[in-house]
Amino acid sequence: MLKVLSYPISFIYFLFFGLTLLVFHPIQWLCFNVFGPKAHEKSVFALQFSLMRCANLLGTRFSFINPHKIDSDRPLIIVSNHQSLHDIYPLTWYMRKRHPRFISKIELGKGIPSVSYNLRHGGAALIDRKNPRQSLPALMNFGEYIEKNKYAAVIFPEGTRSKDGTPKSFQTKGLEILFKKVPSALIVPVTINNSWKMLRYGKFPMGLGNHIKFTVHKPLELSIFVNKQELIDTIESTITNHIEH
Repeated sequence: MLKVLSYPISFIYFLFFGLTLLVFHPIQWLCFNVFGPKAHEKSVFALQFSLMRCANLLGTRFSFINPHKIDSDRPLIIVSNHQSLHDIYPLTWYMRKRHPRFISKIELGKGIPSVSYNLRHGGAALIDRKNPRQSLPALMNFGEYIEKNKYAAVIFPEGTRSKDGTPKSFQTKGLEILFKKVPSALIVPVTINNSWKMLRYGKFPMGLGNHIKFTVHKPLELSIFVNKQELIDTIESTITNHIEH
């Protein structure tokens, strides 16, 4: 019965979701080209807030649990599990004061209103996972950009989303590069729960009444870990041990 109900509600959701992307695309262009990068960033945050309101049409709720005081004058490496695209806009909104920038596959840099424009002009790292000659320099430049500006790099080390919430093993190369290029960073592990349920039926219809939870764990000081594999193992276990099954 719930799945049947989700068809008309999902249609309404996609209508507003698509309109939101179309409306914010020229707004981003105007902000970036006329008023500059800071104005563009504010338009991006307004976009994320609007996308969350679109998700509310599906009965989606968001909780962001962050009991830790995080130094505001340090670059961050936010490491998270990945369950769906619905991880991204709430995480961007809740972490907006830290200027989050994402590592994304290069294919997303074209063809999607608002999203592709932001990825190309907003400081993201667009990488071709099949081409190390492109991806490695892109990650290095991205790390240097994060270190210089004291922004937050967001990375999903699983490499791809988990369709049922079950975590995949971390791919470590991206993390290792960020560790080298952002040496003053604090590592902030984040566990995301229930985002995958938005796509429990596939791309259409959408799942209804989900409670997506973001849990921020205690930051880790990158510089005190001599053994970086130990650090990666600590991050991975911290995140995966808090995934709800």
